[in-house]
Amino acid sequence: MAYSDNSMHRAGYADGNLTVQVDWGEEAEAGVRPGGLAALEQRLAQDLAWLDLPAKRWVPAGRAGGECLQDVVIIGAGMAGLAAGTCMKHLGMQAVLLDAAPEGFEGPWATTARMETLRSPKQLTGPALGLPALTFRAWYEAQFGLDAWDALDKIPRLQWMEYLRWYRRVMDLDIRNRHRVVRIQPRADHVRIEFEAPAGPGVLHARRLVLATGRAGLGGPYIPDFMENIPRRYWAHSSDTMDYDTLRGLRVGVVGAGASAMDSASTALEAGAAHVDMLIRRSDIPRVNKGKGAGSAGFTHGYQQLPDAWKWRIRHYINRSQVPPPRGSMLRVSRHENVSFNLASPVVRVAEHEGRLRVDTASKTFDFDFLILSTGFMVDWETRPEYAEIAPHVRTWIERYTPGAGEEDQELATSPDLGPSFEFQAKAGHDVPGLSRIHCLCYPAAMSHGTVSGDIPAISDGAERLAKGIAALLFVENIDTHFDQLEKYDEPEVFGDEWTPA
Repeated sequence: MAYSDNSMHRAGYADGNLTVQVDWGEEAEAGVRPGGLAALEQRLAQDLAWLDLPAKRWVPAGRAGGECLQDVVIIGAGMAGLAAGTCMKHLGMQAVLLDAAPEGFEGPWATTARMETLRSPKQLTGPALGLPALTFRAWYEAQFGLDAWDALDKIPRLQWMEYLRWYRRVMDLDIRNRHRVVRIQPRADHVRIEFEAPAGPGVLHARRLVLATGRAGLGGPYIPDFMENIPRRYWAHSSDTMDYDTLRGLRVGVVGAGASAMDSASTALEAGAAHVDMLIRRSDIPRVNKGKGAGSAGFTHGYQQLPDAWKWRIRHYINRSQVPPPRGSMLRVSRHENVSFNLASPVVRVAEHEGRLRVDTASKTFDFDFLILSTGFMVDWETRPEYAEIAPHVRTWIERYTPGAGEEDQELATSPDLGPSFEFQAKAGHDVPGLSRIHCLCYPAAMSHGTVSGDIPAISDGAERLAKGIAALLFVENIDTHFDQLEKYDEPEVFGDEWTPA
């Protein structure tokens, strides 16, 4: 907020018994908000009051299994879970978020992510849901000022985590950490969720369940066949939690050329690895991020309406083109002298040999002390026992669409075929009451909905689409109750003393 004079500008609002006054004077001209985060939080509270958010709860109370029936349970309290939970709250629905991580360590940012900065442009509004005071920029400027914002190139990874921690606090969501879901059971009128927590095992019952479980949301890391029978002490996936200091003095191989490969390689080099060899299947590293080219509002809002053939064509093209690593991540690796970029070197065979790994590629053979696989993720229900009762019944895209020759794509084929509110749908001939009460707001939703379920650019759009869809579903399924409430509604607006009969 900037003004042409140095006068004091005051904004105030009343919210129940709370009255807040926010002053912006000369400091506003420099983009620095007096009071730092405290002033920003007052502004955010003011914005919410002006928008009359959150809405009053309207979903009828219920019980299942002798327990209170939750409106929505969300598994995952990372960025997607936070955005979804906030949308639910704003629309008058009760949401409980469960996350296996300790408080403040939800998602990958402070654990398995190793990039120095995010690749997304700093000005993207991410999970802010259209609220200017909830953006990373507002949070950053409130603490460091406009000059610091202008000087900022990319958002530091751990600073993004700090922002999400603040987001959680100011949105005041019901988040329960160290709650690991172990079983999901769909029922005709609710979903039963079993979990383990520090206080012991427990159960929640919810009208709707949302899986906001990130990149590995319906499976886990992709481990190539060439790693079969290789002892775990010799290797890790780039998504594993590990101490890279253990690689000091070792010769390390990194399979892949994407962002996580570069981040893993640079972290190993910075930890003192003797040498790092990048094993890159392609003869060149991709240069253009085609996914960024699919980032317009048209793609965000129109993709869902496309015919199947167009959806497959777009997602397969982006997969085939591959996403290049960020330039900063590349430079972070190449500034070291003890690294080699081995192009046209797909791994053919890996074997244990004299206490090391012998890795045969199409170009040469390497001996490594340790191997890091930066090979992405895959839908693999068998690695997630909590999904055992739904996995055999979820319809996937290969059961919906048959691609043409040369368009085969395992990632797309195994992606779930989701409904308009991200809900699972059953395979033909599989009658599973309640399966559609489970909604997938994680990366595998991209085939059905586009990239609105996990990446920063359109996460608000995905969360709002999900929340509005669930609101509609909850209303329709309880229409008898809502009509009964309508009939009983008796707050008068006219009292009979406004006129005199003739």
